[in-house]
Amino acid sequence: MPISSRFNARQLRHARIRKRISGTAARPRLAVFVSNRHFCAQIIDDEKHHTLVAHSTLEMKQKLSLNKKTATLVGEAIAKKALAKKITEVVFDRGGYLFHGRIAAFATAARNGGLKF
Repeated sequence: MPISSRFNARQLRHARIRKRISGTAARPRLAVFVSNRHFCAQIIDDEKHHTLVAHSTLEMKQKLSLNKKTATLVGEAIAKKALAKKITEVVFDRGGYLFHGRIAAFATAARNGGLKF
């Protein structure tokens, strides 16, 4: 099955972003992934190749559709988990997705939750 050009375009955008963005122990990378059913976010230390904090809609008890409200809930939850591990500053990796809609709602919720990026 051929992969769509939309998928290829996102992969190229993500590769361009990842050339410039890298997470360190001082400022780990906040990476986002959106599938057809779920919204996932994780905070990664690229120097150690280690995931520090992760949250997704798979961990949520209530069944939600994939929309801005769900992205906001994931953003608030990842910010709360990060602050519990004393992570306050991150580098935002939008994963090649355009910064609007669900990605912007997630970023706003994470900022309001206490993360700085």
